[in-house]
Amino acid sequence: MRGYYKKVTGINVPLSKFKCMKVGIYGRLVKEGDSPFFQLLFQLLNKYGVSFTIFDGFNQQLIQAGITNPNTNVFHTHHDIREQNIDLLFSLGGDGTLLDTISLIRDSEIPILGINSGRLGFLTGIGKENMQEAVDDVLNGRFVIDKRNLIQLDTNKPIFGDNPVALNEFTIHKKDTSSMITIHTYLNGEFLTSYWADGLIVSTPTGSTAYNLSCGGPILIPSSDNFVITPVAPHNLNIRPVVIPNNSILSFEIEGRNAQFLCTLDSRIETIDPSFQLAVRKADYCINLARLHDTHFLDTISKKLNWGKDERN
Repeated sequence: MRGYYKKVTGINVPLSKFKCMKVGIYGRLVKEGDSPFFQLLFQLLNKYGVSFTIFDGFNQQLIQAGITNPNTNVFHTHHDIREQNIDLLFSLGGDGTLLDTISLIRDSEIPILGINSGRLGFLTGIGKENMQEAVDDVLNGRFVIDKRNLIQLDTNKPIFGDNPVALNEFTIHKKDTSSMITIHTYLNGEFLTSYWADGLIVSTPTGSTAYNLSCGGPILIPSSDNFVITPVAPHNLNIRPVVIPNNSILSFEIEGRNAQFLCTLDSRIETIDPSFQLAVRKADYCINLARLHDTHFLDTISKKLNWGKDERN
């Protein structure tokens, strides 16, 4: 069944075509009030005869919460996902939970469907109250795939293990409440500028509605072939966010009174010092996000951000 979604994207396919489908389920936490929705998901998958496997740490929490399912298959790492031939991964939680799945999916091209049991949910557009209809649509092939670019970090010293990529953003940040840092930034080897700031964000279009937006950066359409460079609390007020092509390579040199800085890829964080040489570029592969036909990016920013709405009385 690997690759089935490429053939049936956006097409209503008889349910019998999905009997051999295998679904992976990933989550972080089982919060109070989530149990009925998670239980419903397992009931739906069993009803449709879909085989599924659950991330082991999440499965332990499900058991402790008294959520029963007849499935005992679990996975631990990205190797397990490949070996178990998973066709689709359900991410149960908020956007942070979905970002965790990037290290599990990697370059396997397995699509990710986010079901939001968190708060805002830009990436996890399906509310848990709509889960039954959503699962029915997905298992009948009524969904589309959005390809999302990743950002990759290259360094002279190993950090972030063997998967230094992010879906939302790469950041450099001062480590404590001390004075600002200086980030000398180069675009394709040419000097761009020096940022005197608390930090610097390099965002993908997907991440443009996250940390980048909160720091005054622009919103990009997810299919844009761009990155955004956005300073965090810059001292030089004539510096503004800038949009660059994502076939560019950005490199950095960092100075500061403190000899240690923070470097992040999405929610992962490492401590570095001035001896680190850092460069970011577009990753060699994309992530496939599954969404339903009646949901798209413009609807999401309208609903989540009240985009364009007149709130005056």
